[in-house]
Amino acid sequence: MDELAQAIILLIRLGCVARFIYCMVRLSGADEESAQYKKRTRNVILFYVLAESIWQIKEIILFYYQ
Repeated sequence: MDELAQAIILLIRLGCVARFIYCMVRLSGADEESAQYKKRTRNVILFYVLAESIWQIKEIILFYYQ
């Protein structure tokens, strides 16, 4: 079960990095869509922070009750 959780968080991290890079590349090339890609980039960063926070809270709770 722990290996599955590690795999999921790894996929989340890689997905966020890939999406961030994609949005940055598209942002540099699209002038009229720049606001849209800035918003998408901000959403990726917020999602990553939220996912890491949830992951750390889970680890704290498991450590506390073991």
